[in-house]
Amino acid sequence: MLQLNYDTLTITEATKIQNQLREEIRIRERNFPIDIIAGADISFNKFSTTVYAGIVLLRFPSLLPVAYSLVKKEVLFPYVPGYLAFREVPALLGAWEQLAVKPDLLVVDGHGIAHPRRMGIAAHFGVLAQVPAIGCAKKVLCGGYEEPGLQQGSESPLIYKDEVVGVALRTKNAVKPVYVSPGHKMDVPGAVEVMKQCLGRYRIPEPTRLAHNTVNLFRTGELSEGYHEVG
Repeated sequence: MLQLNYDTLTITEATKIQNQLREEIRIRERNFPIDIIAGADISFNKFSTTVYAGIVLLRFPSLLPVAYSLVKKEVLFPYVPGYLAFREVPALLGAWEQLAVKPDLLVVDGHGIAHPRRMGIAAHFGVLAQVPAIGCAKKVLCGGYEEPGLQQGSESPLIYKDEVVGVALRTKNAVKPVYVSPGHKMDVPGAVEVMKQCLGRYRIPEPTRLAHNTVNLFRTGELSEGYHEVG
């Protein structure tokens, strides 16, 4: 998977890949324990060919960091909404391959099936890596929802084409919600249940918040590429 390369694809070809991968998604009730959860994030300038990818491992449910994996990769696939996985997944797979321990569940900064073709980055990555995955995004890509209650933990279904594809989840009192959707080997209720156990002091749940911070430190040169244990 380290050699995965989407650089020469056309949008038509990328759409075909999404449609093929969608057939392999398994949306189902969680039937496994979680000892290690991971957060994954990407940092790049939309006009740059350099992608910085990171995966942070955390104990669950304490959410204490265990290790992190960082990779920098050059990509040529264009920045196109709905197809960002084709820029991001190859670098994330590189970070995934470096992990000395694979997590029981991966939370990706992005969408799972809450995507026009049900193939957000959490679904795309989950199928390729065959890991249970959840998408936790800061913005809606498709669908609509009623505003959830103002209290932390309030939720409202995210509906697209008459199907519940995720949930708008209030992670802090009176703060804009995040958008949770299953990517692979999870269902909507299970994804939301796990994400509610990942809430901390901030709007963004801890796995993806820590991944975001770690990748930004990598991009600015404060952390080095490779696999690193914490402590």
